[in-house]
Amino acid sequence: MRAMSQNPPNLRPDLAPRARFTDAPREGQPTIGMVSLGCPKALVDSERILTRLRAEGYGISPDYAGADAVIVNTCGFLDSAKAESLEAIGEALKENGKVIVTGCLGAEPEFITGVHPKVLAVTGPHQYEQVLDAVHGAVPPDPDPFIDLLPASGVKLTPRHYSYLKISEGCNHHCKFCIIPDMRGKLASRPLKAVMREAEKLVESGVKELLVISQDTSAYGTDWKERDSKFPFLDLAREMGQLDAWVRMHYVYPYPHVTDLIPLMAEGGILPYLDIPFQHAHPDTLKRMARPAAAEKTLDRIAEWRGICPDITLRSTFIVGYPGETEAEFQTLLDWMDEAQLDRVGCFQYENVAGARSNDLPDHVPDEVKQERWERFMEKAQAISEAKLAAKVGQIMDVIVDDIDEDGIATCRTKSDAPEIDGNLFIDEGTEGISVGDIVTVEVDEAGEYDLWGQLR
Repeated sequence: MRAMSQNPPNLRPDLAPRARFTDAPREGQPTIGMVSLGCPKALVDSERILTRLRAEGYGISPDYAGADAVIVNTCGFLDSAKAESLEAIGEALKENGKVIVTGCLGAEPEFITGVHPKVLAVTGPHQYEQVLDAVHGAVPPDPDPFIDLLPASGVKLTPRHYSYLKISEGCNHHCKFCIIPDMRGKLASRPLKAVMREAEKLVESGVKELLVISQDTSAYGTDWKERDSKFPFLDLAREMGQLDAWVRMHYVYPYPHVTDLIPLMAEGGILPYLDIPFQHAHPDTLKRMARPAAAEKTLDRIAEWRGICPDITLRSTFIVGYPGETEAEFQTLLDWMDEAQLDRVGCFQYENVAGARSNDLPDHVPDEVKQERWERFMEKAQAISEAKLAAKVGQIMDVIVDDIDEDGIATCRTKSDAPEIDGNLFIDEGTEGISVGDIVTVEVDEAGEYDLWGQLR
């Protein structure tokens, strides 16, 4: 039986981890398959849909043949992502035949049905009720209340020891290269009590690491007309810092109030890790992107953050080959990288996206130039990463165990590494007494370009 499509590796730095399906359906249970593409925010949407279906008595199938219908949760961020989504829909139609489409690309239903007219239904992002209605129409529920028990944490598509926690939908930025606000709307923050209740349930169920995500995490709560504090993001971070789990912050815009978060990291409340979408460094490029054009202030902030918390890990993504990017602008980005010395870096080559305002900008960069600049950028980022990791040899640190293979080699992550987008730490021997999900202490004895090796202490 053919397994369902998953996020392909190494295509884009914003992909979610590969979804994992663990529960076996009971005999005679109606089953639904899920193809979850795109970013971690989409993965959380998939988890919510499957949790609702599981509560109605549906089973979850990891392969096409075992599913009575298949949901394809699509990505529409880039044209390459749209092509990937259309390919996944076509594969699901060929292998199963009953296909329901949701997600970001679902905001353009005619685009999907024009290519695949046989899909049963198309819904947009976070339209959970419409997805459920479509499933009911294709595969009626048949619950068994004595067997179909739903775990308190809901259905999770990640390993049991870590989980994504989405705190808001939408975005109030108007970056010219992005159509996320058109697909997902303006910022809409979840109530703080609801977020904390979910976080507490996850930790109670055994989750050791919470990965906080949204489109603009540091803007959390600023859409509330009435709020107790100016920046509820800081209140949320303080409360989450009281939980018995690693807390990792993603998609944090570098607003001035983010500096107030850093002491919490220095005190050990949340992980000393910030994922910040800088995108570029030259002020003219940032202006054409409709991004804050203050790269020099960003360097000052980075220095201030490191002064407060020397162990902080900074991760970011960048776009090279943006329309109008000159060689001088690109060189400014390389020079900025030399100064910023970011720990973890991903990079896109610019792509047009239907509906994005950047498509209409003049002076688009040829593909071969984009490729050449991407290679130079990644060479720079790799050299910085290699030097930073070499400095960790001899250090003693805590790591979380993600996997142990049949040869006993443990794949782990340090506090500086998010799942599947950053590096790993490998333990080659002496792993007989540890299990997946454990947090163990190691001494680093070897370093590579992106990964570390260590021994248990």
